[in-house]
Formats: sequence, C-alpha cells, structure tokens
Amino acid sequence: MSQTIEARFATRAEAENAVELLVQTHGIERSDIFIAADGPENSVGEEISGGDAAVPLEEERDDAALHSPILVSIDVNDEAKVELIKSALAEAGAD
Repeated sequence: MSQTIEARFATRAEAENAVELLVQTHGIERSDIFIAADGPENSVGEEISGGDAAVPLEEERDDAALHSPILVSIDVNDEAKVELIKSALAEAGAD
C-alpha cells in the first residue's frame, strides 16, 4: 500500500540534508522525495541559515523569505521502509 510521509524543517539546509540522508544512506529514490514551502508564500524556512545569515563585519540581514517551514514529503510504496524513513527524518531534525 502506498502512503506519503511528511516532515517539516526550520531551514532549507536541514530539509536538503534530510533528503541526502534518505537517498545516500537509506537508498530511497530521489524521485520519490519532494521539497516545498509549507505555506502559500515562497520560503527558505523559519530560521536564518546559510546564505541568508550575515557574514563577519556585516550587519544582520532582514531580507530572508522566512515565511513557513520547509516541507519534505516522501512517497513510500514499501511498508517495511516507513519506520526507517520516519526515524531518518527525526534524526535529520524534523519538527
């Protein structure tokens, strides 16, 4: 039976790391994984990270699109992988 597992992450970087963990460590097909803003507006997450963070000697930035968490959804066709995927998402920092 097919099902979709969803997890939310505070930053785009966390979401991308979760995808890499699922693909590289657990063999989940990348084509079964989707990343999107969890809301109607474009979003890089709820927390500043990566290129949205100020660099040394730069004032804090306020231009990051911090509107909603990043949603990662995985289409699962193998019931035996459900708990593995949920565990990996939690390990990657899912909210």
